[in-house]
Amino acid sequence: MAREFQRGHKAKISDLTAGTDLYVGVQISAPGLSFDISCFGLDADERLSDDRYFVFFNQPKTPEESIQLLGAQSGDTESFRVTLDKIPPQIQKLSFTATIDGNGQMSQIAPGYVRIVAGGEEVARYPFEGSEFSTERAVMLGDFYLKDVWRFAAVGQGFDGGLDALLQNFGGEVAEDEPAAPPQQPQADAAPGFAPPAFGAPAAPVPAPAPEPAQGFAPPAPAPSVHAAPTIAAPLNTPPGVPVPPPSAPAPQGGPFTPPGAPPQGGPFTPPGAPPQGGPFTPPGAAPQGGPFTPPGAPAAFPGQAQPFGGGTQLAPVPPEAGLRVVLTKYSEAPVGDRWTEQNPQLVRTTLTKGANILAKQGSMVAYQGDIDFAHKGSGLLGKLTGQLTGQGMALMRCSGDGEVFLADEGSHLFVIRLENEQLYTSARGVLAFDEALDTEIRRIEGAGLPGGGLFSMLFSGTGAVVVKTRGVPVVLPVGPATYVDGNAVIAWSAGAQAVTTTSLRLRRSGYARQTQEAINLQFRGAPGNFVVVQPFEV
Repeated sequence: MAREFQRGHKAKISDLTAGTDLYVGVQISAPGLSFDISCFGLDADERLSDDRYFVFFNQPKTPEESIQLLGAQSGDTESFRVTLDKIPPQIQKLSFTATIDGNGQMSQIAPGYVRIVAGGEEVARYPFEGSEFSTERAVMLGDFYLKDVWRFAAVGQGFDGGLDALLQNFGGEVAEDEPAAPPQQPQADAAPGFAPPAFGAPAAPVPAPAPEPAQGFAPPAPAPSVHAAPTIAAPLNTPPGVPVPPPSAPAPQGGPFTPPGAPPQGGPFTPPGAPPQGGPFTPPGAAPQGGPFTPPGAPAAFPGQAQPFGGGTQLAPVPPEAGLRVVLTKYSEAPVGDRWTEQNPQLVRTTLTKGANILAKQGSMVAYQGDIDFAHKGSGLLGKLTGQLTGQGMALMRCSGDGEVFLADEGSHLFVIRLENEQLYTSARGVLAFDEALDTEIRRIEGAGLPGGGLFSMLFSGTGAVVVKTRGVPVVLPVGPATYVDGNAVIAWSAGAQAVTTTSLRLRRSGYARQTQEAINLQFRGAPGNFVVVQPFEV
């Protein structure tokens, strides 16, 4: 039975199937609309550094055929063959996208899906529908990404621009339109062994064309490189119906003018007899300053847009919202990672599924998406007394459901520490959230008593994650024979490190009303490989 994903869910592909020869099918439709479905092969920086790994209607396969466009079949609008063990190491992510060819909005689409099929059996499906989107003209549907092993993530993120804007988003260039070779249908009698049956009904038989080479796929007709033609500078979101002018198009009225007989390159035009100062022109022989001349009323370039080339092409219109989008792009939601993702140094995101709850500090939720329930986590009378006596009590809330929760705490720096059948000591004041599946226990630290209940610490055990918060950027120190840390600065330490309290008189601190007594330090001892996390709060 196929595993159904919701937006934001992800899994190791090895948990879905043991195979590496996969079929990816996309079903998307809307009355009166047509769609371009593509796959972007991205590097570690999520950039299209090699345009040969942009697989679309005009370039249907990669050089080593690790990604191949198969066409419509088995009830899918478009389909791909992905052979994971053939993908070169510089390709770290495959992003499957759908864009509207022409006018329209993603809110118009009917219910669709992305599915993964292995060995003829569907193993994963991510359904989506138009109500999840609004005015977007493109959507990033799902990703295969390499993190130790290949994984799948259901993305479902809308994008305002079309295919050209999506290509620019991934660092590619937009070439002039060229006639595309007509797509060839795959042979019905030579379908790959991994190809799926039609969803809900058997696929209609397709007449077999002339014999093709082996592999079970029809080789595509040679297509010109997507970067063979000059690049046109275009805004992130070209308004519907406004074409991008080619380099040879005459300049519209109001743009820079090149008179007959003037050289096509070499800078702005200088008319005969122009005054050397005070005018908008550059006099003959003078070095141009400030770039190409922009006449009054002409549109200026926005960040990331190239200057006019050839002296005769006007830039495409800039939509009013382009400047805002450019500024906010760097703050976009981080790509889907595992269960815990560090959105930025002060914000962490956790993806919840039913039965896998987390506990978080009350009031730490700043945003959430999906069907999430928040409930007070009581500790009982004994837990309250223990927390009051040891200083390790926490006011927690239980977060459960399906979706994503964003957590923060007054701008503190956050770090996700993942445990694999391991143990970690920490102070309650340094914990923001943790997986409920982890075991927690309050342990006593040997030695002299500490002020404020610092005589105790919390021990986390099992498999899961702990989100630790610090005031400022911490330092992780290896535990040596003589490692001492201020009791108010220590945040966490490995279970193999033994903490013993010591006291030392520090006159520098005697001027503070809250610290008029002896300061307490912790001495850490342990075998090589142990560590202690220290925040700069007391420095």
